[in-house]
Amino acid sequence: MGMDGMEVIAIAVVFGLFYVVLKQFGVWEPLSLEDDSCDGELELSMVRHQPEGLDQLQAQTQFTRKELQSLYRGFKNECPSGLVDEETFKSIYSQFFPQGDATMYAHFLFQAFDMDRSGSIRFEDFVIGLSVLLRGSVTEKLRWAFNLYDINKDGYVTKEEMMAIMTSIYDMMGRYTLPSVRDDSPYEHVERFFQKMDRNRDGVVTIDEFIETCQKDENIMASMQLFENVI
Repeated sequence: MGMDGMEVIAIAVVFGLFYVVLKQFGVWEPLSLEDDSCDGELELSMVRHQPEGLDQLQAQTQFTRKELQSLYRGFKNECPSGLVDEETFKSIYSQFFPQGDATMYAHFLFQAFDMDRSGSIRFEDFVIGLSVLLRGSVTEKLRWAFNLYDINKDGYVTKEEMMAIMTSIYDMMGRYTLPSVRDDSPYEHVERFFQKMDRNRDGVVTIDEFIETCQKDENIMASMQLFENVI
């Protein structure tokens, strides 16, 4: 797999594999625009965590009021408590990738959603992230992807962090994928990633370097369009 293939994997995996979460939470099909009465202000009586009001979430996202109601119904069906913990998140991914080990990739993705570092994903976290990935601008989507790769959230992506992400992707896809991959493939891909992204050769990739390089890559830009009309 060449340099372009690696870049598409490294970026598109954030958006392409996100369908797993959409499908699990019942929002893969077009959102229902019916029945805005019984869930008008989000049914809160049986949940541990009470989400923010619809008006506030509508202001924070690109979703309409009725879309938020449908999203909440799907979320609540899967998570009656109103919260998703990391083990549940890992379980979701393991169901879709039985041939590999999705534990670490699910861990990194969970951290990207868990914005307040509480150890649980709230409906607000879920829907704000979903809004960015599906309806955000190119820059917003790339910032979200960068946040996933920036494991320690210090504003830089190091080779060690990118290696951890790439290894988790290979582990998730399984060792028996075709074409088969060598044990040193993640290392080679990280090196190619930095050759292109690390413009000033200081050993780290900044958010500006990441966004500028991605925006100039037609394959990466095309991969970000795949799921814009899912809901």
